Order: sequence, then C-alpha cells, then structure tokens
Amino acid sequence: MTEPTLFTAAFALYVAAALVYFAALFARRERWARGGLALAVAGLAAHTAALAVRTAASGHAPFTNMYESLSFLSWAVVVALVVFGRGSRVPKLGPYLMLIVVALVALASSPLMPKGATPLVPALQSYWLWLHVSVTLLGEAFFAVAFVASLLYLGADSEEKRERFDALAYRAVAVGFPLFTLGGLVFGMVWAYRAWGRYWGWDPKEVWSLITWFVFALYLHTRIVMGWKGRRSAWIAIAGFLAALFTYFGVNYLLAGLHSYS
Repeated sequence: MTEPTLFTAAFALYVAAALVYFAALFARRERWARGGLALAVAGLAAHTAALAVRTAASGHAPFTNMYESLSFLSWAVVVALVVFGRGSRVPKLGPYLMLIVVALVALASSPLMPKGATPLVPALQSYWLWLHVSVTLLGEAFFAVAFVASLLYLGADSEEKRERFDALAYRAVAVGFPLFTLGGLVFGMVWAYRAWGRYWGWDPKEVWSLITWFVFALYLHTRIVMGWKGRRSAWIAIAGFLAALFTYFGVNYLLAGLHSYS
C-alpha cells in the first residue's frame, strides 16, 4: 500500500476512535472506551506503516518538512495515549487527546501543506537531526498529555477527580521532560555543532525551546522541592504546552531563522 493510502486509513481510524471515545464519555460507558483505544491502536499501526513507507521511499526520516513533522507528532501523541490510556482511571483522557491527534492529522492533510519529499539541504543530512527531532516530538507528545490532564483538573467537580488529573499530569511531565531535554537540547546542540559549527546560536527556535524547557523545569522544581500541587501546577503545565506550541508553529511561520524549513 502507498503512504497516502495508509495515512488516510490512519486518519479515518483516528476519527472513529475520537467518536467512540466521546460516545463512551457522554454515555458513561467506560467499556466503550476500550473500543476507542482499540481503534486508536489500529490507526497507530496504519500510521506507523505510512511513516515506514515514506522513510523507505524518501531515504530519510519522516520529519524534514512540516507535513512529515505534523504526521510524526500526531503519531507520537497516539503513542503517549497508549502509554497512559491503557488501563487508565482517567477515562476523559482519550477523547481530548484524540481531538489533538485528529486536529494535527487534519492540518497535515490540508491542501495548503506541501507533501512532496524534497532533497535534503546539507544541514538536514545527519542522523543527529533524526534523533533530535524524533525524541523532541516524543517529549512534546507527553507534554500534550499533561496539558489535557491539567485542563481536566481545572474543570473537575470532585477532589477525587482532581487528584487523578494532577497525578496524571505529573507522570506525563516526568516522562516528557527527560525526552525533551535529551532531544531538544542535547541532541539539538550536537546537531547544531555538526551542521553549523556551533552548539548554540540564539536562533528563535533554540530560544523558544529553552523557554519551554525552563517552564517545565519550573513545574518539576516547584512540585518536588516546594511541594506545589493542584491548580498552580496545572497552570504551569498549560503554559509549558502553549510555549511548546509556539516553538513548533509560531517560530516556523512568524519568526525567521535556521529552523524555518522544519
């Protein structure tokens, strides 16, 4: 099967998963949520195949333009859902995470998004770039889990639910932060040195990645050292994810820099 066919199949399965998840939420049928997760996993399998086919056809990892990057990020969010959604005592996680996935895939599928594989510029011809982008986006996917959990915390109507959402957000940041640190900063600096001969250049995406890192470092510091929980932690996690979104979208489209092609 071709990459567009597999990608379309994944998109359809993700939409179906979101619909089943929301049906389970509104009907208060937690068993139905298992069907939503099963559809999401099926979509993930098709999506993985699509990424593999594109990688084989293009000869490089599938995140060197905005279409490929959006595709990989949406794939990573589904991976995060599978990690935290299977057996989760937070049934609202699936519906809202799948909304993010569907939005990302819809954006990637937009006619405005060029989808052709193009020859790589010299700066992109490095396996350090592959490590940098893939691990960074995986970290951001877990930040998406923390974002959703934090929003659910702010809207929860009982202390039991708030405790669940707060704990989930913390676990997601505890996974996402090391990944983002390794991919966004460590691997990113190694790639920058190999591509441009310096580890750091105050490029807009480097600056906003550092801002995002500091926000989530603040989240962990205030929680572990100062004992913050609940509402204050939720707002920090939300701010961190919004910073990550600006790093991803805002820098690419609003600020000129060495990362404007990614």
